[in-house]
Amino acid sequence: MNKKTLKKLEYNKITELLAEQASSPGGKILCSHLAPMTSLAEITTAQEQTAAAFTRIVKKGRLSFSGVYTVEDSLMRLEIGGALGCNELLRICKLLEVTNRAKAYGRHETVDEEQDCLDVYFDQLEPLSILAGEIRRCIIDEDEISDDASSTLKHIRRSISQTNDKVHSTLLSLVNGSLRTYLQDAIITMRGDRYCLPVKAEYRSQVQGMIHDQSSTGSTLFIEPMAVVKLNNDLKELYGKEQEEIQVILANLSADAAGYVTEIRRNYKLLTELDFIFAKGSFALSLNASKPIFNDHGYIHIREGRHPLLDKKKVVPITVTLGDAFDLLIVTGPNTGGKTVSLKTVGLFTLMGQAGLHIPALDRSELALFHEVYADIGDEQSIEQSLSTFSSHMTNIVSFLQHVDEHSLVLFDELGAGTDPTEGAALATSILSYLHERKIRTMATTHYSELKVYALSTPGVENACCEFDVKTLRPTYHLLIGIPGKSNAFAISSKLGLPDYIIADAKERLSEQDESFEDLLADLENSRRTIEKEQQEIAAYKREVEALKQKLEQKQERLDERKERIINEANEKANAILREAKEVADETMKNFRKFGKENISAAEMERERERLRQKIKKTGSGVKLDTKKPKKQHKPSDFKLGEAVKVLSLNLTGTVSSLPNAKGDLFVQMGILRSQVNISDLEIIDEPVITGKHLQKTSSGKMKMKKTMSVRPEINLLGKTVDEAIAELDKYLDDAYMSHISPVRIVHGKGTGALRSGIHNYLKRQKHVKSYRLGAFGEGDAGVTIVEFK
Repeated sequence: MNKKTLKKLEYNKITELLAEQASSPGGKILCSHLAPMTSLAEITTAQEQTAAAFTRIVKKGRLSFSGVYTVEDSLMRLEIGGALGCNELLRICKLLEVTNRAKAYGRHETVDEEQDCLDVYFDQLEPLSILAGEIRRCIIDEDEISDDASSTLKHIRRSISQTNDKVHSTLLSLVNGSLRTYLQDAIITMRGDRYCLPVKAEYRSQVQGMIHDQSSTGSTLFIEPMAVVKLNNDLKELYGKEQEEIQVILANLSADAAGYVTEIRRNYKLLTELDFIFAKGSFALSLNASKPIFNDHGYIHIREGRHPLLDKKKVVPITVTLGDAFDLLIVTGPNTGGKTVSLKTVGLFTLMGQAGLHIPALDRSELALFHEVYADIGDEQSIEQSLSTFSSHMTNIVSFLQHVDEHSLVLFDELGAGTDPTEGAALATSILSYLHERKIRTMATTHYSELKVYALSTPGVENACCEFDVKTLRPTYHLLIGIPGKSNAFAISSKLGLPDYIIADAKERLSEQDESFEDLLADLENSRRTIEKEQQEIAAYKREVEALKQKLEQKQERLDERKERIINEANEKANAILREAKEVADETMKNFRKFGKENISAAEMERERERLRQKIKKTGSGVKLDTKKPKKQHKPSDFKLGEAVKVLSLNLTGTVSSLPNAKGDLFVQMGILRSQVNISDLEIIDEPVITGKHLQKTSSGKMKMKKTMSVRPEINLLGKTVDEAIAELDKYLDDAYMSHISPVRIVHGKGTGALRSGIHNYLKRQKHVKSYRLGAFGEGDAGVTIVEFK
């Protein structure tokens, strides 16, 4: 990309903002030197890296690379056997500590977490924790070595401390003792690296020692007493040994680091690249940007793009399409309406995308790969070169035309301006026509009506305009593709106070053709506004319908859930009632058998029956069920003994076993259950018309099943003799066979097995019995026989 275009489109400001996101000097340099690429593979890789960094920042937060300083000079000295100072070793230590943080940051929290293209960078990092820990243990900061760096250093520093204490105690005894009257001040001072006392000049001979300095007036001499000379000498020797031992420690640490020069150099390179990549991800996050889709067939589709250098709270998004149905887009409209911003947005997005940066636009925005972007934007009048604005622009255009090809993007701002309008418009039309014929993607802004007409009348060329509100004299900055813009010069001038008679005179000077064209543009603008308003209304209706649809679906779901819950609760209650009824029936049968075998009075049996009746009544009254009403209100005279009926509250069928009393209550036999119900809870069952045995003819000639034939799929023969059981079983099997009930269940119990054997011998002789077997687990086991008919 040529540097002039990068400057025109303010790409350098983008790299400056990007560099602010980096936290290491090396990362900032990579950001500042970032340039657009022309290889689709390289662009794709860079975009994937930015997207991966963006995702990691959103999930885990920003990774800091502060502390990653260049250590190349230090590494080069290590390679030739040199020793490093504290500052250099600390830099290596900080680099390794950042490496350790980055390594931990790069690990995935779960095994199933999706891998990304940055894993290869994190996997190559080697924290060298042992080396970093050793440097950190020995070196506290740039000017201080830890006492624990070595045992020798610790011993030397203990000796220094002890000697210092002796010097101070000796000097204090002199200050507070024999020399007190000879001193200028009762203090201990330092001259060079020696401890001294400030002695008055007239008492020089009274204090034995070495003179190291005197005051500017000569009244005070700084004397090192002979009592501490040897101690000071010992102290100086110890300090020398301390420095020697520090050099030994630094040399050992340098030797340890020299064994990892390759790893440290690789860590620095990887961390610098990661800092650069994460700066791109952080920059994308700050712009609320998205990853563009690239193609190599010249198609641009920017969805609600925002210029990255404008305030994102105020900038108006634009949608731009170029390179599909048309390869030349001519943008018209008044000044300060946003034409140049639209032009720069397209060019800058192209440069940013090809540099691997995300663009501040909606996702699924598409950018084309261009080998070169040419931009002629702004006033380039040059006094030094004696060039006018027109000449300067034309010089740029001439250079463009010499190098453009089908892989170029050309941007013109106010093409043909700065000269005679007629000639400028003709020249601009010719230039655009030349580029259009060569299928070069071009976007140009203009005020010339001739270019609007050219766009309307030429296939592959499209008009666009930046919307302007004449009422408020303010641009809306919306880019409208497919509609040419008006200059609105007359309307703006009138609003600003230009007299009406001047405006009227100007309108008369317009040719009839120009005036008709402006009227056509006005009609197009009104039509566009009307259509846009209608589309908004339609969209609002669609949203309302969708909301109502969702509410209806949610309501239906709630109704279905409630219905299912009610049915489940009803089934549970019904099952509970049936279980209790069965228990009551079993207890009743048991008591009746006792009544027949034991000496129980009829009065006692009647009391027991009344107790059971009250229990059944209490059970029925304790549960409120939604019962159905009979289809027809029956009279007591409608019910006859043996009539097949359905008890609606229990949802069971049975036969009438007693006639209704005065209250309409009667007993109904429902299998083994005999219950008293009211005729309002009964519905007479229409008997099915069938053919076969035990039939009788109706008046219409059809055959009708006898009312006594309400057959259950089970017969209970418990407590009966073999003869009694066979007689009852013979009738039951005939009824079940005629009612097409198969299989049926014969309950005979286990007992001695005599009743079961008698029943099985009887079944062997029945021709209409296909098979029989003992009940399986859950069916009654050996106490039940299952019979299946042919």
